[in-house]
Amino acid sequence: MAYDADVIVIGAGLAGLVATAELVDAGRSVLLLDQEPEQSLGGQAHWSFGGLFFVNSPEQRRLRVRDSRELALQDWLGTAGFDRTEDHWPRKWAEAYVDFAAGEKRAWLHRQGMRFFPVASWAERGGYGAAGLGNSVPRFHVTWGTGPGVVEPFARRVREGAARGLVEFRFRHRVTGLGNTAGVVDTVTGEVLAPSDAVRGEASTRRVTGAFELKAQAVIVTSGGIGGNPDLVRAQWPERLGRPPRTMLSGVPAHVDGLMLGIAESAGAHHINRDRMWHYTEGIENWDPIWARHGIRILPGPSSLWLDARGRRLPGPLFPGFDTLGTLEHIMRTGYEYTWFVLDQRIIGKEFALSGSEQNPDLTGKSVRDVIGRARADVPGPVKAFMDKGADFVVEKDLSALVRGMNALTEEPLIDEAALRREIVARDRATVNPFGKDAQVTAVRGARRYLGDKLIRTVAPHPLLDPAAGPLIAVRLRILTRKSLGGLETDLSSRVLTEGGDPLPGVYAAGEAAGFGGGGMHGYRSLEGTFLGGCIFSGRAAGRAAAKAVG
Repeated sequence: MAYDADVIVIGAGLAGLVATAELVDAGRSVLLLDQEPEQSLGGQAHWSFGGLFFVNSPEQRRLRVRDSRELALQDWLGTAGFDRTEDHWPRKWAEAYVDFAAGEKRAWLHRQGMRFFPVASWAERGGYGAAGLGNSVPRFHVTWGTGPGVVEPFARRVREGAARGLVEFRFRHRVTGLGNTAGVVDTVTGEVLAPSDAVRGEASTRRVTGAFELKAQAVIVTSGGIGGNPDLVRAQWPERLGRPPRTMLSGVPAHVDGLMLGIAESAGAHHINRDRMWHYTEGIENWDPIWARHGIRILPGPSSLWLDARGRRLPGPLFPGFDTLGTLEHIMRTGYEYTWFVLDQRIIGKEFALSGSEQNPDLTGKSVRDVIGRARADVPGPVKAFMDKGADFVVEKDLSALVRGMNALTEEPLIDEAALRREIVARDRATVNPFGKDAQVTAVRGARRYLGDKLIRTVAPHPLLDPAAGPLIAVRLRILTRKSLGGLETDLSSRVLTEGGDPLPGVYAAGEAAGFGGGGMHGYRSLEGTFLGGCIFSGRAAGRAAAKAVG
């Protein structure tokens, strides 16, 4: 039989690039398909903050953070909460990934030219107990160059493979079916879309200009998740998180539609844990959007006062940066789909980071001078732009004006100034007392025991109503779609499995399409910094396994 290539990779995001790079290293020929134009090479990883999960890294050790494979696995399992029969392979992938993160991961990436910001951040802090969910120590390492810095070494390797004649790009190829010969999937069919000059992230035309049929010895599915498809998000929304939101901001473009998952299912793949998903509660509307409903996530330090739509403080430990899905569940049971941060300029200047490569030009551009400038600024430039132009921001000199501004942003004027003032005054009293019962203030003081937080991430506790720390700021926060945690079930070689547990001959999967490994290696929750790493790890496994199988 004549093949068009040894392997067809469907999806030119990070996982697809990694898999293709590994295939090239093994001397295999690859057709790399993607429905988007060439300018979108790298997929959603390009837009990311570039956070990676390392265990016992040099960055941790320099700041006296004691970490280990055992502690990381304890945190992972306590966060994942694996409790289903179909969690067999996801748990194995989780254990293998922690071994990777505690072992060769950083050195392997470093050899390819990647470098990392010297201060590890503390994401998803938990707060329920040592064996419960969350990171016991800071493990979130920002790549120097953010998302583009993660994509670049793999894109370079793939382009070198193209120069050698081993890789052929087929952009604007939308897959609609997988076919087989004698039970082995070897055929990919679909539609050729019209050329598009849409910039990265913008919607490209869906006008069909032709059809294609391609054959290979193996197919690797790296098509991503469902975050750009709000209807599918709502359809798969789990009852445990309350009712699905009527409106959501989108953290990814609309072409992240999840349709390839259904195509793989039709070919015999087993899609598991589809009700597990990861959406953020600190979404704000992008004042300069690239795609429809474009939202940006605030990466908050721990000091902002978090209020529900009626102005009631969220219960502990639902503090900023502690428990993403616990907060989401709480919000969706309030009857409203938004919450508020109330803070001051002192807090926003040090504790607000914005997720996304385009929101961090200093790190993305690898400018030491600009990073130093950010640290010295009262408020970083991208954050200041949202303060000035963002639809969700209220900035005022006094609390009365702040409450009026908050109520003006919503359909109902739900915030009572007197009640909010009582809450803030009580909180402020706790900040000037070395003792006290306010759990959030205690958590802030604990965070500042980590030198990295004290230097660049967390302000000293202080009264919000202190004019010297002002002006006061309120930020309306909305639900922001982001990641699928379930996906196509795979074994440790990234072979896609059928419902009966047998490999689906010829098919592999990696990245978000495979739940980052196994069909959901995160379980119910993520420790953060693990999505890009999951794409890299599973993409590497898929590329190596497929290369061996077709050799």
